[in-house]
Amino acid sequence: MKKVIGVKPLEEKMLSVTFSDGATGVFDVSPYIRSDFFKRLEDEAYFKQVRLFFSGVGWPDGQDLGPDTIAAELRTPVESR
Repeated sequence: MKKVIGVKPLEEKMLSVTFSDGATGVFDVSPYIRSDFFKRLEDEAYFKQVRLFFSGVGWPDGQDLGPDTIAAELRTPVESR
């Protein structure tokens, strides 16, 4: 099973994510913030409290995203030109 082994908050509600198989990329959390369950993530200070949670990522008040959801929407970072 694929696991998130590294997560770092970025600007504009993005997460830099590293998986156990070496895959890396950027995950956009902003579409999820539309739901009441994730509304608290609008607060930038709270958003930055993201941590590894089981095989995915989570926040102190129980909001979490699993590895399958993250992997399905993971984008490769665009390199600067």
